[in-house]
Amino acid sequence: MPPSERISRTPSRRALAALLVLVIPACNKAAQDTPTASIPSAAAAPSASVAPPAQDEATRTTRALALQKPSGSSTVDKEIEILVRRIEKTPEPIDPWILLGRAWVRKARYEADPGYYLNAGAVADLVLGREPKNRPARNLRAAVLLESHAFVEAKDLAEQILADDPDDLLALGTKADAELELGAFDAALSTAQRLMDLKPSLPAYGRAGLLRWLQGDPAAAKKNYRAAMDASDPRDPEPFAWVLVEAAKVFWHEGDVDGADKGFDRALSAVAEYPPALVGKARVALAKGDAKRAAELAARAFAKGPLCETAWLLGDARKAAGDEKGAAEAYKRVAEIGRATDKRTLAAFLAAKDKDPDEALALIREEIKARKGIHTTDVLAWALYRKGDFAAARKESDAARAHGTREPVLLFHAGAIRIAQGEKKEGEKLVREALAMNPHFEPNAAAEAKKLLGEGG
Repeated sequence: MPPSERISRTPSRRALAALLVLVIPACNKAAQDTPTASIPSAAAAPSASVAPPAQDEATRTTRALALQKPSGSSTVDKEIEILVRRIEKTPEPIDPWILLGRAWVRKARYEADPGYYLNAGAVADLVLGREPKNRPARNLRAAVLLESHAFVEAKDLAEQILADDPDDLLALGTKADAELELGAFDAALSTAQRLMDLKPSLPAYGRAGLLRWLQGDPAAAKKNYRAAMDASDPRDPEPFAWVLVEAAKVFWHEGDVDGADKGFDRALSAVAEYPPALVGKARVALAKGDAKRAAELAARAFAKGPLCETAWLLGDARKAAGDEKGAAEAYKRVAEIGRATDKRTLAAFLAAKDKDPDEALALIREEIKARKGIHTTDVLAWALYRKGDFAAARKESDAARAHGTREPVLLFHAGAIRIAQGEKKEGEKLVREALAMNPHFEPNAAAEAKKLLGEGG
């Protein structure tokens, strides 16, 4: 049975949560970018012991980053503080370092702040400098590479780990995620199926939910997300909150705004002030016409996790609320963050606003050198459309929709491109389909879609 069919099943037995919280990219997740160059690589890691003696300046800097005192008073902050004190007292044992690296990953996810992956990467480098073949540290390094958008390197390292142990669950998850971002959809399905076969756990179900959504099967996506929720570990609520947000996005894309809102609320009940859920609720509030509330929610999310996509939403909400100055400030942050760490989102923003098409195209062409997934390809299609290269745009748009993904923005782009090519009937059908799915899918796009149909001013 082919992986695309097998992974759609939802095995009945519940599974234990993975040892390390799942690291799945949010396609719009979806996305949290950290500059690859700023993260120390394992290859550059010093050969010195983890212990303090004989450290050069680079080692001291890496150690200081690994043992940085966390800000905040959450459970994970307290865990990091305990582990740091333990390591400072007795630095020789490896296990506390691995636990510390994983705690930094959890903090990055809880706060939607990819900067904390720098801390996790520093921990991995220190351990690998002492034990180059240490598998937990290699898996930690692979997770950091994935989050830094070094997808080729993450995949290569995961494959090296799997060469030593073909059943390594963390490496399988990293490999599947990297393959998806690199545009190797069938390979990602196969790897995710292997993970599901070995251990149908929250990470496996979560990936299955995403893949089934991308294949245009929302019912199967919801079933897999439900199974992921059932497999969650109550001692670590963030993965559960993440799954709730991903499931709520399916409802959002389908136009069930109230259903999505309930999912985001449940996520916030699991993890207070969880940035991805705040972002979701801000979109809901904007869709319901409460721009002031949307701006307040987006501002809270941005304060915790200053991501490019969140700044974009904050600007749109402030603009809708009549705060032009505040909107301009937020849009300025979109440009600053995007140029530094998130070229895809900035390219999408510029293309959506129909601003600086040359920069939008240059940014996404740079991004696609390292990332060729569905949403990257769609942004390239829209940037080409803005430049008036409709034939090239059509080719990329068709590639983005090749697996049956039914997100409104993809349908709108495909329809607009067809209209520009003179295929008015087919194009308008796709645009109407996008609006029928969710008339609020993105403020600029929805307004532009209505204008194309002659329904907007």
